[in-house]
Amino acid sequence: MKKIILLFLIIITLSNTAQNKENKTKKVTDTIQKLDEVILKTNVIFGNKYVAQNRTGSAYFLSPKELKKFSFTDVNRALRSVPGVNIYEEDGFGLRPNISLRGTSPERSAKITIMEDGILIAPAPYSASSAYYFPTIARMQAVEVLKGSSQIQYGPFTTGGAINMISNQIPDSFGGSVKASYGSFNSSQLHAIIGDNNKAFGYSVEYLNYGSDGFKKLLNDKNTGFNKNDIVAKFRMNIFPNAAIKQSLEAKVQYSDEVSNETYLGLTDEDFGVDPFKRYAGSSNDLMKNIHKQILLTHTLDFSKNFRITTNAYSNYFTRNWYKADYITFNGDRQSIGKVFGNLTTFADYLGLVKGTINSDDDDDSINIRANNRTYRAKGVQTKLDYHWYKGDAFHDIEIGIRYHYDDEDRFQWIDDYTVNNGDLQLVNAGTPGSNANRISSAKAFASSITYRLKVNNWTFTPGIRYENIALKRENFGSNDSLRTGVNLSTRENNANIFIPGIGTNYKFTNNLSVFGGVHKGFSPPGNQEGQAPEESINYELGTRFNIKNLKAEAVVFYNDYSNLLGSDLAATGGSGSLDQFNAGEVLVNGLELLLNYDFLTNKSDYSLPFTLGYTHTNTEFKNSFGSDADLWGEVIAGDELPYISKHQFNIGVSLEHSKFELNLNGRFNGEFRTQAGRGIIPLNELVASNFIVDFSGKYHINKKVIVSANIINLLDETYVASRVPAGLRPGHPFGAYVGLQYMF
Repeated sequence: MKKIILLFLIIITLSNTAQNKENKTKKVTDTIQKLDEVILKTNVIFGNKYVAQNRTGSAYFLSPKELKKFSFTDVNRALRSVPGVNIYEEDGFGLRPNISLRGTSPERSAKITIMEDGILIAPAPYSASSAYYFPTIARMQAVEVLKGSSQIQYGPFTTGGAINMISNQIPDSFGGSVKASYGSFNSSQLHAIIGDNNKAFGYSVEYLNYGSDGFKKLLNDKNTGFNKNDIVAKFRMNIFPNAAIKQSLEAKVQYSDEVSNETYLGLTDEDFGVDPFKRYAGSSNDLMKNIHKQILLTHTLDFSKNFRITTNAYSNYFTRNWYKADYITFNGDRQSIGKVFGNLTTFADYLGLVKGTINSDDDDDSINIRANNRTYRAKGVQTKLDYHWYKGDAFHDIEIGIRYHYDDEDRFQWIDDYTVNNGDLQLVNAGTPGSNANRISSAKAFASSITYRLKVNNWTFTPGIRYENIALKRENFGSNDSLRTGVNLSTRENNANIFIPGIGTNYKFTNNLSVFGGVHKGFSPPGNQEGQAPEESINYELGTRFNIKNLKAEAVVFYNDYSNLLGSDLAATGGSGSLDQFNAGEVLVNGLELLLNYDFLTNKSDYSLPFTLGYTHTNTEFKNSFGSDADLWGEVIAGDELPYISKHQFNIGVSLEHSKFELNLNGRFNGEFRTQAGRGIIPLNELVASNFIVDFSGKYHINKKVIVSANIINLLDETYVASRVPAGLRPGHPFGAYVGLQYMF
């Protein structure tokens, strides 16, 4: 950490020296009027890059232009340019991302606050936060990422950060587009949007379909791909448009469905070395089906240019059944697939059933496929009051937020048993619905926050505090009560009340150099086990933003001090899937984030040549020794590193842009990481090796309305391991080429 701080101070010194030479006769003239400047307006946090770069905490605005460069459908690829974001892939298409911000546990993105249009969007963010649903990046107009003290308004997870996905907004006038693409693995995308707006009424209607046959292969040639549909309609009415007090009411309706032939089964190291894209026979029936629906009403009341109240009422519904191999039974002994892959020598015969190289002698040898049938509901009302004013040279801004939220997860699951004969699966025992899991976990939460921002001369101060009151409950009806009569009902409850303070500050030396820093309390809700304490931490950051001619840069050091880290029992990481949380005690996470942007051809020609470099260094350390439940982290000894977090990662992007065309190259290095807690050299059976993946995109404007595009994923065709959990090695996306056509009107 001392080396990181020293590097940070050197950066500040060098940039300050350069800027002092350049600005000896210049006055710091940053105009506070720019704080009102907004590009995107509805249900956003800051709405453009200028506001993001002038916050008192670390923030990043992934702009419409950046998202359009590669026409992303994989959110992993979209977020890789943002420092502080740590991701490990799972399926190669980004269907269920695992995202960490500043070293939080990445599994199912369960430890960060995920929003769409300012609304919590994880299926059940309080009672079951694992994000088995994630908004489709291809229909987003922009993405906002907050870290540090910038995020305390956007709980419940305030340790690592928050991500707000901004969906395509209603246009200012009539227009739309139709975009289609096709390429490798029979992958295709169709995206159409149309909208209009006038003084009294506006609307937009959007349809997105994308899918693929998949790049993995089963011996029976079954499809290993997916297909997704996404429909969004928005309608806005300006109430009394000629009145002094402006009001608007916007309704958003969203529907999506997915059918994907995805599995938790990976490969052994030996089989991965021979053919990384094969899939075992035991996974041939694995299938995910899900449906997501959202209704969002947004009422905006503008009393004046300086005073606005925004109220949202929302309802989210998500149902899914991931039918997948979870257990293997051999000679009547049942073991989880995670345990089988964790000890291949002991469970060689079990693995033979999975591969299809061993036939079932009778019903005591079987593949046990669990119907992970779950329904999630989330609903709530939230109001945000924003009042700002100018007095002399000072700018004041007060933001007050209040939210009442309810969510639940309803598990009604069963297991079907299949015998294996020559690699074919045959159903021999159909399970009774509810016999595997039959329970409802729910949460009621009241949250409020108040933030005050004062900008005076070169200083900006942003103190704030958040309050969370959470009541968690689980009702377990038991495996023998499929009708839920309550005869065997057991319940447990837990509560959490907490204040979450934070303060950030920014000092601007010149128009081109500023330093910011902050400290805030980190929080993550506990589980519903009675008396379990929430996750808590104290988090610090210190950063600088500076411009030197055509170079724009940001460097941040962060230090997160956990007093009580919580781990979750997730099937996605080889656990039982109970979602019960357990205490991992004290943990330290610190690191460095660096972002550089430079244009080699600014003001020199009709071309531009922007270059971007992002780097993240992350250190993690357990401060306690313990054995984690279900062996999720293994036997932990104080000083061990956390699993699933790369120590080094960087992203390089370069583009050649002209009014008629653009060419984009992007390279991402993901450093190695371990899948069990440990230190030093990572054992091979716990290692996910580093990789460097390059993507390419190109566009040519035939005219103002027609664009031809080409994309290449994994240009260098590197074969790499994306993850090792929950059961075996899983490959990343191989070389794939795609062409597209877009018509705008």
